[in-house]
Amino acid sequence: MAVSEAQRALLVLADGTHYQGWSFGASGTTFGEVVFNTAMTGYQEVATDPSYCGQIVTFTYPELGNTGINPEDEESAHPQIRGAIARNICRRPSNWRATLSLPDYLKENNIPGIYGIDTRALTRKLRSVGAMNGGISTKILDPAELLKQVLSAPSMEGLNLVPKVTTRSVYEWSEPTAANWEFRSWEEDKSEQVLTVVAIDFGIKRNILRRLASYGCRVIVVPANTPLEEIIKYQPDGIFLSNGPGDPATVSEGIAIAKALLELEQPMFGICMGHQILGLALGAKTFKLKFGHRGLNHPAGIVQQVEITSQNHGFAIDPDSLGVGVEITHFNLNDRTVAGLRHKSLPLFSVQYHPEASPGPHDADYLFEQFVKSMRIHHQAQA
Repeated sequence: MAVSEAQRALLVLADGTHYQGWSFGASGTTFGEVVFNTAMTGYQEVATDPSYCGQIVTFTYPELGNTGINPEDEESAHPQIRGAIARNICRRPSNWRATLSLPDYLKENNIPGIYGIDTRALTRKLRSVGAMNGGISTKILDPAELLKQVLSAPSMEGLNLVPKVTTRSVYEWSEPTAANWEFRSWEEDKSEQVLTVVAIDFGIKRNILRRLASYGCRVIVVPANTPLEEIIKYQPDGIFLSNGPGDPATVSEGIAIAKALLELEQPMFGICMGHQILGLALGAKTFKLKFGHRGLNHPAGIVQQVEITSQNHGFAIDPDSLGVGVEITHFNLNDRTVAGLRHKSLPLFSVQYHPEASPGPHDADYLFEQFVKSMRIHHQAQA
């Protein structure tokens, strides 16, 4: 489609900055927190990651949509982002796996996008001022009028979005094609007793479930508000706390469940929001980052041991609020925010980044093996 034939679109930020461009995806108006992702690949995984619920994502890679969309790469049942921002878009993907173009995919799911704007300038703006609410519209092309509606949208700080993304019912994960996702062999004898993991779903990604299953676990996914008595009925060998969107401090039911689970002294592993909720359950506090960490090449570690990690979060744990029984295992080496925790006496640990990748590097996949080994040790001790 020639630019002259494209529908006009407008992006307005909460500070009044506006960008005029062209529409791709659905027509209409959408609002959310405008953030940026620096990954060169994986736009479909980003769009379907429940942690992006409530956000309009700026993709810094200069052209979006080259590889199209395919059903295998979705991290949830449908796109979770509120809107997409790109410099250029590709309407005719070139990939043997593609079944749909990105613009058609967003249109089918009623998600507006804007392209043809200076995403470099927008990213520099968000880095200097911070992530903020914004709106994309093909219907409201007056910046002052759209700004009024942007200013009435709720702030991400103090917003509980978990009820929008958590599963409505309990299910056991299974995927016939899971073997196609293997990138590291599991050395342990899989003939041993299968370990049961209860995964509390705050907005879980499918590749987390794949990785747990690939390490020989039976994975039962439960809603975020599942009471302790129900969780115990499944006789779990370990508890997994998933990623998810919004402000972790507002997820009161999840924090309360995590606190109750601490009494069981079972192995527990948290990723992203799950890391924050475990920290909150242990008495720590969280705070909102200026513009967050969203990309595939963030270094994390301590001194000589460094992992290149996939990250997607806008909140972090305050290191000064951690109790004496908890130690920091990883820092984000770009800004020294907390990226990993471990309890000194209980089999509990968590990371702020995404070891399951999808998209991203696999440096931290060993954490799933570490979780499984912890469950086996605990299981043998209880036998």
